[in-house]
Amino acid sequence: MPTHDEIRYGTAASQFAELWNAESDRPPRGLVVMLHGGWWRDTYDRHLMDGLSADLAARGWTVANVEYRRTGTDGGGWPQTLDDVLAAVDAVRNARPDLAVLPSASVGHSAGGHLALMAAAHHRVDAVVALAPVTDLPRAVAERLSPGSPEAFIGAGPDEDPAAYRHASPLHRVPLGRPQLVVHGQRDVDVPITQGRAYVAAAKAAGDPAELAEHVDTGHFHVIDPAHPSWASAVAWLDAHVATEEPGA
Repeated sequence: MPTHDEIRYGTAASQFAELWNAESDRPPRGLVVMLHGGWWRDTYDRHLMDGLSADLAARGWTVANVEYRRTGTDGGGWPQTLDDVLAAVDAVRNARPDLAVLPSASVGHSAGGHLALMAAAHHRVDAVVALAPVTDLPRAVAERLSPGSPEAFIGAGPDEDPAAYRHASPLHRVPLGRPQLVVHGQRDVDVPITQGRAYVAAAKAAGDPAELAEHVDTGHFHVIDPAHPSWASAVAWLDAHVATEEPGA
């Protein structure tokens, strides 16, 4: 079983990261900053990503499963939720000398995929894997994805504050200047694959090294199942683009 350490990056109850130490006698293969989804709402938490965190720790990665302030009664929203993610990455990096030098990636699901891409946009990580990410907030409102969630996150509607919606949308932040993988299921009805396709097309057009892994017969939550083939594609990409060495080398 992996050992856990808590790293706090603020005084609010939700401002901490749970560090899953790599299960290996070798040095860690890299650092993964794990970001859960849930449409930025405080009814969801980091435990959504426990399975993926355990899987990567067993593969020799060190994982920081980040909690952050969310909308509702938790004090989150724009930009404080992203501020929390950036502060968490900095705190994890500064927690130990070895963590400061490991190659890093942000891995996030849904709204956490949005935050993972935004962390890469701020150059806090070396690469990003976005699992069924929300990439275009105005489009999410127009398509009534989780109605009211983007508005609660931004604190206004897209017609009231279009600049905030644009600034908070990874689609409009390219190029990120980081390698990127978007993993998306073709049967995702919560965040349709059109969000992933449009983002990767825009990232490539802007000159980013971005890839899209589409999976048939795959829904929104399959991509956070460590036994599902979609997660295997993410692990293979991390091995190829981030890890310090091949498993068992």
